[in-house]
Amino acid sequence: MGQDQTKQQIEKGLQLYQSNQTEKALQVWMRVLEKTTDPAGRFRVLGCLITAHSEMGRYKDMLKFAVVQIDTARELEDPDYLMESYLNLARSNEKLCEFQKTISYCKTCLNMQGTTVSLQLNGQVSLSMGNAFLGLSIFQKALECFEKALRYAHNNDDKMLECRVCCSLGSFYTQIKESMKIALQHGDRPLQALCLLCFADIHRSRADIQTAFPRYDSSMSIMTEIGNRLGQIQVLLGVAKCWMIKKELDKALEGIEKAQELAEGLGNKLGLLKLHCLCEGIYRTKGQQRELRDHVVKFHECVEEMELYCGMCGESIGEKNNQLQALPCSHFFHLKCLQTNGTRGCPNCRRSSMKPGFV
Repeated sequence: MGQDQTKQQIEKGLQLYQSNQTEKALQVWMRVLEKTTDPAGRFRVLGCLITAHSEMGRYKDMLKFAVVQIDTARELEDPDYLMESYLNLARSNEKLCEFQKTISYCKTCLNMQGTTVSLQLNGQVSLSMGNAFLGLSIFQKALECFEKALRYAHNNDDKMLECRVCCSLGSFYTQIKESMKIALQHGDRPLQALCLLCFADIHRSRADIQTAFPRYDSSMSIMTEIGNRLGQIQVLLGVAKCWMIKKELDKALEGIEKAQELAEGLGNKLGLLKLHCLCEGIYRTKGQQRELRDHVVKFHECVEEMELYCGMCGESIGEKNNQLQALPCSHFFHLKCLQTNGTRGCPNCRRSSMKPGFV
């Protein structure tokens, strides 16, 4: 079956599928998969089969076709096809509750930037990763992913993606409400504070600032009462982001200044990293170049102090899905860099690296 006939048969299957003749559509697509000699056509018909089996709840079959699609994408040597196939693989594993695999495949997708489809698919990748983090009850990371997905939806006027993100946020909200009930029943003040913070972050992500502010206030009261200064930093940064949404940049800076005092007192470098990043955006908007340069320098100082880079190649750690290797001295590097270097000692402290562990 050549390229033209493959295209015609795929379209025939789509017409059948759209008229609710699902089994007939599947039969047409399976014949195309068996007979076509066109790799691009095979990739497309596999996409149809993946979507159909996802909507029918046949997730094991969905995964089977996603694996075949990956092989087809590699055969085509096209980064766009490869990114799309990794997304389908991530979604398949998400449906089967293989959340760690989902996150791994999503990270692979996000590392494939520069492809022509990456901007179209990044929102869907962020959504799938958020659902995986939600499945693992890692609420803060789930919310961060949902926020990114929502931004992609708004920036690209993608109503379907926005709808799917809102559905996921609904599930997220329900889980937090259940956690809040348990916290109230057992008088667990730290958990109450965390739930209130998550509620506030959800409302902020939906630009519902008036609802977010009182939740942040309640969370801050409990965080202050129990002495959770790390939590207070998170609350203050969340409030600052609310003021940034309202374009009240001076009020945002007031909150960031308080967060900075707490972070410096605790030596919380991650908090400092986040607030310098926020300040960079604020001062860029205000056009204050001296302050902007100051926070850019401080941001990079935090990166240096936290050693968020490979000591051999100098690249930031975490920007790409590269395997890392931790040495007994606690320094870690890109695995490929250590293999290329061929040394048995740590490039940073020169101590012996007997049996390094994998991260």
